[in-house]
Amino acid sequence: MKVIGIGDNVVDRYTNKRIMFPGGNAVNFAVFAKKCGAEAAYLGLIADEEEGWFVYDSLKSLDIDLSRSYPVKGITTERCDVILSDGDRVFVGCEYGEGEWKPLKLTDEDIEYLEGFDAVHCGCYASMEDEIAKLKSLDAVKTYDFSAEPEYRTDEYLSKICPYIDIALFSAEEMDDDEAKAVQDKVISLGTKLVLVTHGIKGQTLYDGDSTYKGSVKRVGAVDTMGAGDSFFAAFVVALLRNGYTKNSSIKKIDMKRVFEYAAEFSASVCMTEGAFGFAAKY
Repeated sequence: MKVIGIGDNVVDRYTNKRIMFPGGNAVNFAVFAKKCGAEAAYLGLIADEEEGWFVYDSLKSLDIDLSRSYPVKGITTERCDVILSDGDRVFVGCEYGEGEWKPLKLTDEDIEYLEGFDAVHCGCYASMEDEIAKLKSLDAVKTYDFSAEPEYRTDEYLSKICPYIDIALFSAEEMDDDEAKAVQDKVISLGTKLVLVTHGIKGQTLYDGDSTYKGSVKRVGAVDTMGAGDSFFAAFVVALLRNGYTKNSSIKKIDMKRVFEYAAEFSASVCMTEGAFGFAAKY
């Protein structure tokens, strides 16, 4: 089983502790999938600066395949500033170093490389919405994290992504149940096969256009919730693949209760680690 995260990489800076951690949705997905037993890779633009090398070296030490990602000059790393309050991470802003932040543009060689994977993951923070259509021909399961912000739920935005992916993830922090169901219906109508909506401590709902499946939550005294959502989704996708799911198959014969429980257990364990997946460094 081979999976890959494409797009963003960042450093998460805990301003009240003056320490930073490697992160980013695509990076986290790759790392957490690796921890769940998959072969994992990351494809993205990494900056040739202190923070970029920090991300690169952390991934290399975890044996994440970086064969098409190497720190390049002239670009910068996004620094996401957070504070930790009773174990819950709260984002307070971001800044950039010298150089220009750029989204990844997929080349023909990148697409050929991606053909070797069983799942390809991207998310809204990668700013790659104009690139996602290039993934259409891949046999891999394509997944996409739309996060919680309403600007990533507009008809225009959804139309750029949903016809070309297989599994969509939304956080329902700003949605009531009716809004969440409307989003699920819209995404399915655009061609996506599965829509997972997370509802915090209330669990998750998965919709396949026919049936709704209820998820699972494991409560823990969290040390740090950074990466909780990313880890849940990575474990969820790996569990689906492990049960034989492909872009042309159905989940009807998969024990979804066990898939949800596996993802919840893994996500809970991640909340007991500082940062998304550790590697603290002073800044």
